[in-house]
Amino acid sequence: MNWSDGDSYIAIGIAVAVINYVRRLLDTRTQIPVWDNYLKYVWLSAFLLMALGEVFPDPWLTWYWLIVSGAIAYTVWQLYELRHARTLLLAIAPYTLLIVARDLLKFLFPSVYTSVKVYIESGATFAFVWLVTFVIIARNQKRSLEKERLEREKEAEERRIIEGKKNELEYLVAERTAEITRQKEELEQTLNELKATQKQLIHSEKMASLGELTAGIAHEIQNPLNFVNNFSEVSMELIDELSEEQTKTDRDKDLESELLTDLKQNLEKIHHHGGRASSIVKGMLQHSRSSTGQREATDINALCDEYLRLAYHGLRAKDKTFNATLNTDFDTSLGPVSLVPQDIGRVLLNLFTNAFYAVQQRKKQVSPSADVNAGYKPIVTVRTGCADNQAVIAVTDNGTGMSDEIQQKIFQPFFTTKPTGEGTGLGLSLAYDIITDGHSGTLSVESKENEGTTFTIRLPA
Repeated sequence: MNWSDGDSYIAIGIAVAVINYVRRLLDTRTQIPVWDNYLKYVWLSAFLLMALGEVFPDPWLTWYWLIVSGAIAYTVWQLYELRHARTLLLAIAPYTLLIVARDLLKFLFPSVYTSVKVYIESGATFAFVWLVTFVIIARNQKRSLEKERLEREKEAEERRIIEGKKNELEYLVAERTAEITRQKEELEQTLNELKATQKQLIHSEKMASLGELTAGIAHEIQNPLNFVNNFSEVSMELIDELSEEQTKTDRDKDLESELLTDLKQNLEKIHHHGGRASSIVKGMLQHSRSSTGQREATDINALCDEYLRLAYHGLRAKDKTFNATLNTDFDTSLGPVSLVPQDIGRVLLNLFTNAFYAVQQRKKQVSPSADVNAGYKPIVTVRTGCADNQAVIAVTDNGTGMSDEIQQKIFQPFFTTKPTGEGTGLGLSLAYDIITDGHSGTLSVESKENEGTTFTIRLPA
C-alpha cells in the first residue's frame, strides 16, 4: 500500500476527526468510560496498517475503515437509546461504505474502478455532504435533549418547592381552623353543621337532576382518555408492523427492536395517562363526598394557566390539525383569592373549551372567497386583574361570536348552540351557578358575530 497517497492521509484524518467528534457528541467518557479508553486509541491501528501496507498488498486502508466503522458502530449500539446516537450512525454509514467499496474495487477490480472512478468521486462528495448534514442534526438533537433535561429538572424543583409551601399552608390553615372550632359554642357549631348539611343536600339533588357531576368528570378526564386512545391506536399500528416484519424471510432485527422500544414507550404513556384519569376520578368522587364548599387561598394565575393548557391539549388530542395562539396577560400583583379550586377550575375549563370550539368552527368556515375570514388566525386570550376590590378573569376568543338573541339565553339550562351530540347545554348554566351562588361573583358575556366573544368572571377578592 502506498501511504504517500494523499487520499489515504485524508481518509485517516477524517476517521480520527470522526472518532473524536463521536466521543464528544455521545459523551462516551461519562456514558461508557471503559469503552472510551479503547475508542480514543483506535486511530493507532493506522500505524500498524501502515507498516503492514509496506510488506503486504493492498487494501489495508479498507481494513482501517472497517476497524473505525466497527468501533463507532459498537459505540452507537451501546448508546442506542439516545436519538442523536442513531442519527450519527445514519450520518457516517454512507461515507464509510463508499470508501470501503472504493478501496476494494481498486484492489480487486482496478479496471472496473477506473471506469467508475468519476461516479465514485461524485458519490463521495455527496456522502460527505450527507455526513456533515446529519452530524449537524445529531448535534442539534443533543442540544434539544439537554435543554429538555434541564427544563424537567427545573420543573421538578419548582413542583417540590410549591408542594412544600402548599403543605405548610395547609398545615397552618388546619391548625388555625381547629383552634377556632374549639372556641365555638356547641349551639353555633350545630347550627352551622345543619346549614352546611342543608346546602349540601340541595346542591347534591341539583347535581343529580342535571348531571353536573357526570359532566364535570367527563370534562376533567377527557384529556388523559384521549391520550390513552391515541397511544393505543399507535400501539396497534406498531404491532401490525412488527407482525408484518416477522413474516419476512429477511427480517430487520434493528427495525423490530425499534418497534418494540416504541411499543414499550407507548404502553408506559398509556399507563401514565390512565393513572392520571384514575386520580382525577378519585379526586372528583372525594370532592363529591366532602362537598362542603371549603375554600382555599388560590393563585388564580396558576389555575387559569393550568386549565388553559388542559383544554387546549384535550382538543388537540381529538383534532391534531387544530392550532391556536394562546395569549395570557396575568396580573402578577394579584394575590391569592379565597375560592373552591375544583369548582372554579370546572368553570374555567368550560369557558376555555367553548372558546377553542368557537375559533375552530370559524377556522372551518375560512375560504379564499370569504373576505370576513381572509387570513384568519385562531386566538384565545386570558387576562386576570383586580378592579373594585374584585378579582377579574376575562376569556376572549376571535371565533364565530353570538347574536344578541343567543346572548340572552346563553346561561339557560339545556340551551346550546352546538349540534346534537356535541353539547348538553349544561356547561355555562352550571358555571353561572358556581360563580354567582357558590362564590357571590358575576359571570357576564359580550359578543359580536364573526368577531369574537368575551366571558368575564368577577370574584370578591
